Amino acid sequence: MLLIGGSRSALGLLAVRRACCLSRATHSSPHALEYKPIKKVMVANRGEIAIRVFRACTELGIRTVAVYSEQDTGQMHRQKADEAYLIGKGLPPVAAYLDIPDIIKVAKENDVDAIHPGYGFLSERSDFAQACADVGVRFIGPSPEVVRQMGDKVEARALAIRAGVPVVPGTDGPITCLSEAQEFSKTYGFPIIFKAAYGGGGRGMRVVKEYEELEENYQRAHSEALAAFGNGALFVEKFIERPRHIEVQILGDKYGNVIHLYERDCSIQRRHQKVVEIAPAVQLDPHLRDRLTADSVNLARQVGYENAGTVEFLVDKHGRHYFIEVNSRLQVEHTVTEQITDVDLVHAQLRVCEGRSLPELGLKQDNIRINGFAIQCRVTTEDPARGFQPDTGRLEVRVSLSWERTRPIWV
Repeated sequence: MLLIGGSRSALGLLAVRRACCLSRATHSSPHALEYKPIKKVMVANRGEIAIRVFRACTELGIRTVAVYSEQDTGQMHRQKADEAYLIGKGLPPVAAYLDIPDIIKVAKENDVDAIHPGYGFLSERSDFAQACADVGVRFIGPSPEVVRQMGDKVEARALAIRAGVPVVPGTDGPITCLSEAQEFSKTYGFPIIFKAAYGGGGRGMRVVKEYEELEENYQRAHSEALAAFGNGALFVEKFIERPRHIEVQILGDKYGNVIHLYERDCSIQRRHQKVVEIAPAVQLDPHLRDRLTADSVNLARQVGYENAGTVEFLVDKHGRHYFIEVNSRLQVEHTVTEQITDVDLVHAQLRVCEGRSLPELGLKQDNIRINGFAIQCRVTTEDPARGFQPDTGRLEVRVSLSWERTRPIWV
């Protein structure tokens, strides 16, 4: 993964801005009775995102707790935390990080105030957010109900319609049989796309370009969704050909304040997986940007969105935008937004969870400005000899890029 930032020294400015904003917030909170400082944070995740959150916690004077599977005993995220505990003993590595009872048990036994879910694993599981709430541990993210609503693609779509946000023509609810997909295709024509109703990340998605492909792709999408999310329910949409994929970063607090931090363009994808993220989107019509950000904020306000999230859209060749989904978590590509806005999103997540309002943190919409561009590139590996199936191996060559008005940030 390569991240290239804008032309000025954003990291130094971030540190200064954080210190000033947090100092003001400490002395001028209009919600002092609501403020509950966090002293210890567990990250229910592994690898890069765990280390990212630990860094933010350390900068804010918050003690950190790592969890790790038996297979991850020697991983760096375990070493970077103040405390580390084994979870999911005897389980495969992925299953260990999905073991909600064990994670909650470790949190309670070690006086954890709040849990950050990272991305992937349990980050969009409403039952995990609820399990945290049930034992008095704060979930660093939206409320369990909002996580549930946003995780249900069909309900999220209905909420978007209610908020006046345009959506792609599609079924009102999950389809239950092939005949419903056939009926939809007769009404709207081809191409259409099957999508998993209860998950994302490109899994359970199948594009159908003609009637003869319908049954096979329905069965494949159902099987993929069932394997990935434990639920094979699908819904059907009209497929927008060659769109731009634009997502808007939002941030909300406990008091109804919601702001956006502009957009990212993630149109360069491989098998529905993002490969390149650019912030802000290049050659995006200013009026379209205004509509995208306004719709994102309106939708977030309607559902009472709290903490960080991303509202995703497709933009067709005529400049019309359509709501896709809300990711109710921090995303891998959050760093490019941080680079162009000078806002540390993980700091903001932690402070919002403590009860700080966005204005207290200096985060008002009029204060958010775009500075330069940032690009994140993800390393993808495939084996041509096996039909370009996903592959693994050692990364042996590292390339740093630099040119006028850009500077390498992280390789």
